[in-house]
Amino acid sequence: MTRKRDERARDRAMTGVFMAATVLTIGLLVYIVVYILQKGLHVVTPAFLLESPTEMGRAGGIYPAIIGTIAVTGLAILIAAPVGVATAVFLTEYTHESAVSRLIRFGTENLAGIPSIIFGLFGFLFFVIYLDLGWSIISGALTLAAMILPTIVRTSEEAIRAVPTAYREISYALGSTRWQTVTGAVLPSAVPGIVTGIILAVGRGIGETAAVIFTAGASLGIPASIFDPVRTLPVHFYILAREGISMENAYGTAAVLIVVILLINIGAYWAMNRFAAKSNV
Repeated sequence: MTRKRDERARDRAMTGVFMAATVLTIGLLVYIVVYILQKGLHVVTPAFLLESPTEMGRAGGIYPAIIGTIAVTGLAILIAAPVGVATAVFLTEYTHESAVSRLIRFGTENLAGIPSIIFGLFGFLFFVIYLDLGWSIISGALTLAAMILPTIVRTSEEAIRAVPTAYREISYALGSTRWQTVTGAVLPSAVPGIVTGIILAVGRGIGETAAVIFTAGASLGIPASIFDPVRTLPVHFYILAREGISMENAYGTAAVLIVVILLINIGAYWAMNRFAAKSNV
């Protein structure tokens, strides 16, 4: 009896520790979000969102930075998503555990652990200087694509592995080829998980500063092509805050970033649940 009481007491204590850690994490998140929104939401007006900055960002809005963020992140996803999903399909469906697959996973894990500033320096030296692409949307997107690629590969691989083996066996039993099985049975079932990985990559890409400021530049103009320099929202926030140009506009920019990321995640969560509900019908 004494042993059981000790085990129950230990169980209650550990439950309390886990709950305290959860409350602390959520509380910290809520505090940061509320603090930024309180400081910045009053700055966010239609003019702030639709006007170009003036006086180096001390006045005006953030419209060019919004366009730059969409352009760089969107192009990075268009580059990284097909490569990442294709890599995950190869690792799960077209090869067994071997030296090649272990090498690919090892490289992916190491790529995920590289600091973003290193990606920025690599992108600056390789894309901006060596390939002579200059500070541009394409340089920033290629650098960002390399940075978010491991996230897409790992989440897509896990999503594909979670598809029941019976789906593959039934498809093969019906005479389907491997390609038909992958495209007709495996990938449709793995879409929610793959989309989750892409959304995580979008969130990281939108909030990235170091990898973009060295490659996409910090131009306040609206780009005419992917070879023009741009300034993203995180870079705009960093410059405003670091240089002390306008803390008010910096908080406004941060508030816009937080709201956008929250909306993206909420929309993705809704879309994935809707897709899962249709798949189960």
